[in-house]
Amino acid sequence: MTEQHETPTGGVSRALQKDIPQATVARLATYLRVLAVLADDAVAIVSSEELAVAAGVGSAKLRKDLSFLGPNGVRGVGYDVIKLRDRIEDVLGLSEGHRVVLVGAGHLGRALVGYGGFRRRGFAMVGLFDNDPAVIGTLVGGLPVRDVAELPAAVAALQPTIAVLTVPDSAAQGVCDLLVDAGMQCILSFSPIALDAPDTVEVRRVDLAVEMQLLSFELARNAESAAELAAGGELAALAPIQTSHAAVSSAKTAGRPAAGKEATSKGAVVQP
Repeated sequence: MTEQHETPTGGVSRALQKDIPQATVARLATYLRVLAVLADDAVAIVSSEELAVAAGVGSAKLRKDLSFLGPNGVRGVGYDVIKLRDRIEDVLGLSEGHRVVLVGAGHLGRALVGYGGFRRRGFAMVGLFDNDPAVIGTLVGGLPVRDVAELPAAVAALQPTIAVLTVPDSAAQGVCDLLVDAGMQCILSFSPIALDAPDTVEVRRVDLAVEMQLLSFELARNAESAAELAAGGELAALAPIQTSHAAVSSAKTAGRPAAGKEATSKGAVVQP
């Protein structure tokens, strides 16, 4: 194995976090999910190869990603599951957990509130807001739906670190402005429209339609590749037959006299 020495304890510097590429950050989140499952199953040690397979990446890429965290693992033994999980949580800023408010108590919002995986991964839903009088005051996942007009005061009281928007496209920018004015610095929006926010505010969009379009592209590309492989297989199967035909034809030609010539009984060739 190629694991390095054990990770020293201590927090992660901002300089280290800034040096980590975005693609690596995304994969760290995947490693964290796998490590959480291993920890739940009481697995104490995992090798780079095992972790890479479970995460769906190459072991070389995994080791390169983890190298951004500093020394980790024990050569010839593997990674301590709990320590590596804690280390990644520290890098991803999850050590202290996050308090989340959600605006938009429609079908998607209710589904997100009801998803227990968020709390297990350090995201606690602390506030739910909507502007529909028929919805305000009802309970969703144990949380009362509050009027969106209360949002500024609620942000000050609840001190959330992340806001999630599951509102109609027409309302997304207005709610974003309200959150920014209230001091929110991290917003996750499920609206496909681009939101205008200061550079100091991190806004991420989740466009489910785009994700399905990407899946459609991959499906079409895989189908095309399969068709090309099938066609290549057919050509490969035909090649011996074509070669055989060519060989037979060549043999027949070799056994016939050349055009315009006659073969004598002794094999001599006489021009007509």
